[in-house]
Amino acid sequence: MTSNSDISGKKLAAGICGILLGALGIDKFVLGYNTEGLIMLLLSLLTCGLAAPVMGIIGLIEGIMYLSKSDQEFYNTYIAAKKGWF
Repeated sequence: MTSNSDISGKKLAAGICGILLGALGIDKFVLGYNTEGLIMLLLSLLTCGLAAPVMGIIGLIEGIMYLSKSDQEFYNTYIAAKKGWF
């Protein structure tokens, strides 16, 4: 298991990136979910921004979810279990 400060830092970084840069999938890349991040990024870019609001809402929701979980819940859900979506 990684240290508590590593989990807290990753949770904070993923949460802020999800809220601010959710349409680009940056929060997914922070957590190491490259496939999911690439899907969000490409959907936003290849649709000429038409899917960006939807991806932004998904990122916002996920960012809030990351920040609202305890460090242990965050670790169990997103680091140990590798839950990629919601």
